[in-house]
Amino acid sequence: MSDASASERPEPAETSNELRSALWDAANTLRGSAVDRTDWKGYILPLLFFKRISDVWEEERAEAQEIYGETDPSLFPEIHRFVVPEGCHWNDVRETATNVGAALHHAMQEIERANPDTLFRVFGTADWGNKEKFSDELLKDLIEGFSDIGLGNQAVSTDVLGDAYEYLIGKFADVTRRNKAGEFYTPRSVVRMMVEILHPQEGESIYDPACGTGGMLLGAIEHVMRMGGDPRTFYGKIYGQEKNLTTSAIARMNLVLHGIEDFQIAREDTLRSPAFTDSSTSGIATFDCVIANPPFSLKEWGRELWEADPWGRAQYGIPPESYGDYAFVQHMISSMAPTGNSRMAVVLPQGALFRKSAEGTIRKALLENDMIEAVIGLAPNLFYGTQLAGCVVVLRRKKPAERKKKVLIIDASSLFRKGRAQNFLDQEHSDQIVAWYRAFEDVEDRAKVTTIDEINKEGWTLNISRYVLPPIGEDIPPLPEAVDAFKTALADARAAEDHLRKVLTEGGWLQ
Repeated sequence: MSDASASERPEPAETSNELRSALWDAANTLRGSAVDRTDWKGYILPLLFFKRISDVWEEERAEAQEIYGETDPSLFPEIHRFVVPEGCHWNDVRETATNVGAALHHAMQEIERANPDTLFRVFGTADWGNKEKFSDELLKDLIEGFSDIGLGNQAVSTDVLGDAYEYLIGKFADVTRRNKAGEFYTPRSVVRMMVEILHPQEGESIYDPACGTGGMLLGAIEHVMRMGGDPRTFYGKIYGQEKNLTTSAIARMNLVLHGIEDFQIAREDTLRSPAFTDSSTSGIATFDCVIANPPFSLKEWGRELWEADPWGRAQYGIPPESYGDYAFVQHMISSMAPTGNSRMAVVLPQGALFRKSAEGTIRKALLENDMIEAVIGLAPNLFYGTQLAGCVVVLRRKKPAERKKKVLIIDASSLFRKGRAQNFLDQEHSDQIVAWYRAFEDVEDRAKVTTIDEINKEGWTLNISRYVLPPIGEDIPPLPEAVDAFKTALADARAAEDHLRKVLTEGGWLQ
């Protein structure tokens, strides 16, 4: 295994912004390559993690030499946080002249094998040996870009590196937001708002059945730290499941880079094959806090299995094949501890609040069983991958006495900062929503405490506009702007009509 001399060691990235910039510059080495931008995360994030492991290992080796003198530090494996097998260090790959992709794949694979309890499948399934994507020259450039960035503990703190890592995840979501980025990334401001509402405590168990890159699990831990608690009380109580192999690997990397090692992230389809079960009850394992942003209105989610679900999750009804929202909701309900202060928060499309048929039946049952505590309508275009307006629904196994048979409905659709391609929920907006939730009282044009009887009279709909109406004229633009918007929309409609007519004519549908 090669050693990096002191003169070769990279300068530390002193600030979070410097580290973010350096990492993004390294990622941009792939610009113009055969690697599609939607796939960048599957290559850049494992490289970052590989470099981090190697840099930390190098620091530990140097510290051991200071302690043990000239004695071979490899004789003391306990000094290392992770095992890096001979020939599998970053510097070994860096010095490889040809077939660099094969060397990189070998190193990552052997590190996973040497650390089965902590790094199983952590590097994902990147096809490093595909020379149509990765020439030796491209990989060398990519590796050199990362080699200039110090990622050891002496260079960056865990918090700074973890924040930079999440920054990269967000950047990848930005460049792929018209694809499926929303399946694995939730804006941190939304995560923080949901976590503040759930208010996890030291020692409680946390579960995310659609954990993506692990942001909500980390958000729960960070909340406890902000409250002055000890995050180590969460060790062994952090659970997540994610269907996508690459994304589940990223979640593991994300948690480790934030200093969390005792957790379980399972890669499997939650609705079809739940990973966390309780043999003593033959049911789903249960947790104190359950939190998730599942894919909006997932199609072909596994209805055929739920018709005779072996885990008994369809207790309130079977959702329609074309909308998996209430399948996730019911899985999460089954995952709430039956006793104590168990609660959950889930992001849903607002259509789930008022769609009828099977979903209406399930929604009615949840309300009659007094499980829904709050519904929070958010602004459109806050989430990556969709412009739809989402909502957060809070459910509680046992409500406080003063909240029984009541639901707080909040219209937070006007709380956002408009961006060029996306809207943003800023901290002040998040704080206001949390304050309304905690107060649990009427706020003119913003929040309404509604009884179950009132909801019954409305046909069991939770459509926010049935209970909270925004001030008249609040969203009405000045007349000149409205006229311009109308003219633009009319021109777009006419252009679309002309294009459709052309297509139909060329296809022989119109004469």
